[in-house]
Amino acid sequence: MVFTAPLPAPREETRTAQAAEPRNRLAGPWLWLLPFALTAGLTGYGLTDSLLGRDELVTWDMVNRSTGQILATLQNVDAVHGTYYLLMHAWVRLFGDSVVSMRLPSLFAMAGAASAVTLIGNRLFGSRAGIAAGILFSLLPAVSRYGQEARSYACVVLAVTLATLLLLRALDKPRSPWRWASYALALTGVGLLHLIALSVVCAHFLLLGARARHDRSLWWRAAVALLPVAACVAPVVLLGRSQVQRQLYWVPEPDGWALISIWQDVFASALGAGALIALAVLARSPRKAPLLGCAVWALLPSVLVWLSSHGSVSYFRNVYLLFTLPAWALLGGAGLAAACRSWKAATALLVALAVLTLSDQKRMRQPFEHDAPVPLDYAAAADVIRNFHAPGDAVVYDRDNTWKLDGGVQYYLPRDLKMRDVFLTRTPRAINQLYALECPAPAQCLKGEQRIWLLTQGNDQDPLTAINQGQASALRAHYATTWSQPVTGMTVTLLVRDGKR
Repeated sequence: MVFTAPLPAPREETRTAQAAEPRNRLAGPWLWLLPFALTAGLTGYGLTDSLLGRDELVTWDMVNRSTGQILATLQNVDAVHGTYYLLMHAWVRLFGDSVVSMRLPSLFAMAGAASAVTLIGNRLFGSRAGIAAGILFSLLPAVSRYGQEARSYACVVLAVTLATLLLLRALDKPRSPWRWASYALALTGVGLLHLIALSVVCAHFLLLGARARHDRSLWWRAAVALLPVAACVAPVVLLGRSQVQRQLYWVPEPDGWALISIWQDVFASALGAGALIALAVLARSPRKAPLLGCAVWALLPSVLVWLSSHGSVSYFRNVYLLFTLPAWALLGGAGLAAACRSWKAATALLVALAVLTLSDQKRMRQPFEHDAPVPLDYAAAADVIRNFHAPGDAVVYDRDNTWKLDGGVQYYLPRDLKMRDVFLTRTPRAINQLYALECPAPAQCLKGEQRIWLLTQGNDQDPLTAINQGQASALRAHYATTWSQPVTGMTVTLLVRDGKR
């Protein structure tokens, strides 16, 4: 009779692999603290160097509405970002709406995602690969870029990595209802923050299937966990579908080359993308499931989004695929661990990657990076008005050619400096929308103000040509241009009634 030893469980294989690693490996809290601190430090550097971008100004507008107003607006527009707005509304009430305050949640989210990447890598590939994955993730320029933006994308990255980590924990102890509940809660957060990121479930099914070969009960346990996720996300799906045409009409339909070229934008660095993908190709593991799971997480969402973008609406934007970066980091960490048998060699490669992406890191912190490629210097325009403002002044904003020019200037103006918006009839907040309503009969909206500030996009010699021609005609009939001050991407013009200077 021949006796054979039972096959080791997946976690036992990982422990065996870890036991074979050098004794000086990082362990305990350092395993996740180092990537957290490194990501927080890199992302925090230059946190306020870039002006708020248009999308961030939407966040500022939304979070300063009441909870009721936010919920009412979500019925009309931006439902897919509703959870983020509500969370930021609570944050801003506690910590204010300064640039630092509004961007800090994204910074913490990216730092937390780096820790989660490290812990996932530790479970799937061993601690050397895990710590390498966390460091690789922290060095990506896109992590700094979107860790410095007051939008939901960094929170989506955190939610996806946290859901994946909690799934692995649930698979370790499948009889624990609390672990499945934690996974379901994190996955619900993924869907409520960004629906496209739910495509990570494809990778989760692959990891689940690998374990379910030894325990078929995992299928029904996972199904029970996913049912409440579907119930919670369904209303956002329905609202999002009704609003998508209005919100994404401007996104072009991608061609075949876009499926390859988009990675430069996802990584925010062509060199960084190439280096990390090369390391990912070197990834090795005694088990196929972790490698396949990470590969599916890294690649399948982009293919699915590309395919779905050939209908009436295109969803093919780099920010919608940022949640794949942790998967690339995990594969890169596994590749680095396989290629480098010593920490010295691994450190040299990590330093080389940091040097390669240094120019991209600098670019991420340029003053107008968040509004690229159309820079608008809201702060400089606000400074001109602040320095030359007189009591009773009014203002006219160019709302025809650019979005949120008015919000950008208002954000950087002193909060106690109030000017009547001449042609504004109803604010976005008043009508539960993102766009304002302007006066249909501009001449009737003039109230005899002696001085009006005109803020327009571009640097035309005659700034009045940049605004609605009905408004321009009404202003020309009663006001003369005294002087104009160009700033980056904008012109600030002072109009005085009856030619008075």
